[in-house]
Amino acid sequence: MIMEELIGYIVESLTGNSDFEIAISEKDRLITITLSPDDIGRVIGRGGKTAKAIRLIVKAAAAKRNKRYDVEIRERDEASDREDN
Repeated sequence: MIMEELIGYIVESLTGNSDFEIAISEKDRLITITLSPDDIGRVIGRGGKTAKAIRLIVKAAAAKRNKRYDVEIRERDEASDREDN
């Protein structure tokens, strides 16, 4: 839960809204952040620098708990969201 709160705080600070999803798979050691197309650029950053910084923070936080995660940033498919509603 700590990792989800940490990533949530970072992403919400960057985007200015809470319209994103964070999924953590312990089995695959993967954290997936799913964002709207409007916000993904803010989270990835110019040249991927912001995404790299997020991955570095996650790596440091996970190391304190003797864990390791990969971070994947995805764009939410707006078409499938409309079909769900």
